[in-house]
Amino acid sequence: MECCRRATPGTPLLFLAFLLLSSRTTRSEEDRDSLWDAWGPWSECSRTCGGGASYSLRRCLSSKSCEGRNIRYRTCSNVDCPPEAGDFRAQQCSAHNDLKYHGQFYEWLPVSNDPDNPCSLKCQAKGTALVVELSPKVLDGTRCYTESLDMCISGLCQIVGCDHQLGSTVKEDNCGVCNGDGSTCRLVRGQYKSQLSATKLDDTVVAIPYGSRHIRLVLKGPDHLYLESKTLQGAKGENSLNSTGTFLVDNSSVNFQKFPDKEILRMAGPLTADFIVKIRNSGPANSTVQFIFYQPIIHRWRETDFFPCSATCGGGYQLTSAECYDLRSNRVVADQYCHYYPENIKPKPKLQECNLDPCPASDGYKQIMPYDLYHPLPRWEATPWTACSSSCGGGIQSRAVSCVEEDIQGHVTSVEEWKCMYTPKMPIVQPCNIFDCPKWLAQEWSPCTVTCGQGLRYRVVLCIDHRGMHTGGCSPKTKPHVKEECVIPTPCYKPKEKLPVEAKLPWHKQAQELEEGAAVSEEPSFIPEAWSACTVTCGVGTQVRRVKCQVLLSFSQSVADLPVDECEGPKPASQRACYAGPCNGEVPEFNPEETDGLQDFDELYDWEYEGFTKCSESCGGGVQEAVVSCLNKQTREPADENLCVTSRRPPKLLKACSLDPCPARSRVVLAWAVHKVFD
Repeated sequence: MECCRRATPGTPLLFLAFLLLSSRTTRSEEDRDSLWDAWGPWSECSRTCGGGASYSLRRCLSSKSCEGRNIRYRTCSNVDCPPEAGDFRAQQCSAHNDLKYHGQFYEWLPVSNDPDNPCSLKCQAKGTALVVELSPKVLDGTRCYTESLDMCISGLCQIVGCDHQLGSTVKEDNCGVCNGDGSTCRLVRGQYKSQLSATKLDDTVVAIPYGSRHIRLVLKGPDHLYLESKTLQGAKGENSLNSTGTFLVDNSSVNFQKFPDKEILRMAGPLTADFIVKIRNSGPANSTVQFIFYQPIIHRWRETDFFPCSATCGGGYQLTSAECYDLRSNRVVADQYCHYYPENIKPKPKLQECNLDPCPASDGYKQIMPYDLYHPLPRWEATPWTACSSSCGGGIQSRAVSCVEEDIQGHVTSVEEWKCMYTPKMPIVQPCNIFDCPKWLAQEWSPCTVTCGQGLRYRVVLCIDHRGMHTGGCSPKTKPHVKEECVIPTPCYKPKEKLPVEAKLPWHKQAQELEEGAAVSEEPSFIPEAWSACTVTCGVGTQVRRVKCQVLLSFSQSVADLPVDECEGPKPASQRACYAGPCNGEVPEFNPEETDGLQDFDELYDWEYEGFTKCSESCGGGVQEAVVSCLNKQTREPADENLCVTSRRPPKLLKACSLDPCPARSRVVLAWAVHKVFD
């Protein structure tokens, strides 16, 4: 049998030996129909570890050729080889070390991953560039490629799935689980920006735990990566990663590439230790590190055995539970560790009846009655809900939920929560009052209170709840305003302007003649009182008067005094100069009857009032300002202002104008507002 196993499959010697040893006692209906004999026994495995191949043969019973193959294969010895066993392809190359090649002995090393013919035995002479195909076929069970389970059988590369079955396409997921769904690990990706300085020369980029896979980090910048490791036994190590290459750090393969402007770190995993990737300051500029890896979920739920039966006889129940298990330390930990991973789904408890034999003192009546009538299962019991935390807009309310048990006499007592886990626990928090809070609702604006010019308009603002009912509870701070100004573009009636008054008298005389009294209106305005008597009996003196800010209250037809800052526009003068005639023994300063003597008293040019500006308002009360000009007293022609004495320029003079009320205001506002409120 040994010689047959080592012979090349398909040779006449092997086939004859197989015919002698194979059993032909049983054949399936399919074999009879196809004229094949029954399959023979499986051969010994081509390898004792690391995944080999075994074959089985059959013979054709027809004088003609049969359709199909006379040999089949299966994988075997799918257990890892010990570390000292070495690489299987390397063993086959080294078997030729004691054979001369072209008259010379060589130490042969394997050439792997040949894309053209992965199942030929190509070897390279150590220390030379000599590569030779020492055999057209490698032994059955040799891996086609170093990073694949596919194996060579009879010189052909056969697909092998992660389940170690020939022809299987099943693959490992990113977590390393064969035909897994990726639920036993989680993808971790991120970016680190260095914050190093003269006082902080290194920093941690990311911690990669034991069992992680497919790790890749890329550093861009002047800084450098280095590794710290810690095994599960507590042994610590460090690798500075100074040069490009592949290193073994705590039995984990680390591939490192160093470029002038970046560094790349790869680890296929699974890691055999906890790794901490750090960055070391090497330049003034900052660096960026991007990383990605699959981290195993090391804490997972594990279903427990059934708890002890709730009764020793007469029928009871027992439950399973779930405990959080640390896969690395192989011990039970607090549930919070499993809750950290949202991928973990806690298994539901299982319930079964137990100890159904009648108790010794029982008459057996209990057995034939429904189980839950005499021994009801524990149940969840809840207290009433608390008041809602908010009256509207969404709040929460809570309650206490406990596991209770009721005995045959109806007494209810609290028991451990695990006894109720066969049914879902009732929620202890729920939302409440999720309807919208009351809010202000503004209705349409009324028509403007005037038919021309500027007026007011009003609207009704109501507080409406989520059902559309008028209610309270709205915030006064957010209430929309109920009154605003409005402007009707239609021009109001404007009386014909009077021609400017021609000022021919000295300014202190003109001021008395041009100035007119102002009437109080419904808008706040400055109202001057009459001037006082001159402070002197001859010569130039002063006069004073009071100027008030007043408004006419239309509903009571009374005048009210207001603070000065409530009135807009310039305030009329409250003091002016006055002339009381010549004093005894003095040259007359001014004689309005004798204008011929003016040139003797004054210069040729002097200031005079030349009428008023246009009224600031077309109705309802406005202001006009007197125009002051420098004139030639003889020709009455305007002259340059520099010819007049600046100190003698007359004071600013204002007067009220357009005192006629604007056209009648509309009375629709009050009726509209009353109508809206009582609708």
